[in-house]
Amino acid sequence: MRRNVFVVGLDDLNLSTLQALPDVESYAFHQLLTRPELQSGTVSVAELLARAFRQLDAFDGTIDAIVGYWDFPVSLLVPVLCRRYGLRSAPLTAVMRCEHKYWSRLEQRKVVDNVPAFALLDPAVTRATLPRGLRYPVWVKPVKSASSEGASYAADEAQLQTAVARARATMDRIGPPWEELLAMVDLPPEVAAAGARACLVEEAVTGHQFTVEGYSRAGRVRTYGVIDSHRYPDSSSFLRYQYPSVLPERVRREAAAVTEKVMSAVGLTSSTFNVEYFWDPESDRLALLEINTRHSQSHAMLFRLVDGVPNHACMIDLALGREPHLPSGEGPYRTAAKWFLRRFSDGVVRRVPTPAEVAAVERAVTGTTVRPLVAAGDRLSQGGEGEDSYSYVLAEIYTAGDDEAALTARYAACVDALRFEIDDVDGGS
Repeated sequence: MRRNVFVVGLDDLNLSTLQALPDVESYAFHQLLTRPELQSGTVSVAELLARAFRQLDAFDGTIDAIVGYWDFPVSLLVPVLCRRYGLRSAPLTAVMRCEHKYWSRLEQRKVVDNVPAFALLDPAVTRATLPRGLRYPVWVKPVKSASSEGASYAADEAQLQTAVARARATMDRIGPPWEELLAMVDLPPEVAAAGARACLVEEAVTGHQFTVEGYSRAGRVRTYGVIDSHRYPDSSSFLRYQYPSVLPERVRREAAAVTEKVMSAVGLTSSTFNVEYFWDPESDRLALLEINTRHSQSHAMLFRLVDGVPNHACMIDLALGREPHLPSGEGPYRTAAKWFLRRFSDGVVRRVPTPAEVAAVERAVTGTTVRPLVAAGDRLSQGGEGEDSYSYVLAEIYTAGDDEAALTARYAACVDALRFEIDDVDGGS
């Protein structure tokens, strides 16, 4: 009998990746809520839960697992849903402890030294000032956001004002549902005082950015992959994620050790996770950037292309009470990347590649998958997914090959063949 697995926010691309699991015939995957319901505008947690309850209660069959691979609010809805239906998941408090950026930093600082200097800032003040003890440059972030939304770099006081205003706009959208969730758990006094509408300010760290993927089960933390993050030149926006990492083995070992220590301390269990880092080769310093309480769906296809199985497998195993196991190096390629084709100014989309054109590119360029993210008529600044504070993603492009040169050449071939037409807005380029 197949196990019924409900996936919160299941989308077509990740459904196809889930269907690449070696034991896929053992599962029936069901979409629970849609991405537009979950991530458009200001969501109501109570309303989302009510819709999910209605769908699950009406289901004529067993509910064997409820899982998710998206950021807020999915990562926080899953524990609530699992608790109601008696299923395995991470404790809601542990998820909160990781995802409230200030609370997470407090917990990290208790057990490791790989944490940049940080402090809170009240975004309601008329004119923001740098918290005492911090030095420019800094990053200003809402204590809760998703996909880097509202996070801004500030090198001086003028940029600090702009950064706080941008964070404030994000908190206006995410603050209300986040407050609903904070009310469900007991908070330490300092976290309760910060609430959902504060800014975290932390000194900027630099170097080689990368991510450690892992999981925690029955009190044991395991890491299984390291992925490099490459940025556009002179920008904080991601150009690509690349697997496997090219970092020195000793750096990867150190990151794995820090990850295991921190994840044990925060109490996250029965869960996948990923932890982002910077390693500065000049100072040889490792700095912990952020904890995410789910594996990265952006990396799923990379694991599939290189190792033969997507990291979604760990999520399914944990939800069904099994010890995860991922093969290594059993995929068709030695390396793989997910690229972000971006535009760095606002515009109105007039044309995007047709499905037939996309399919032709995927046939012509070996090992590629192309996913356009915009449609004709879109105003870039008024929607889209995967956005940071500085750019707009037009498409996600996956490439694979035997080395980095092959990844780069195949990406360039895709970009050359994909025809986007965008009209400038307000004099942008």
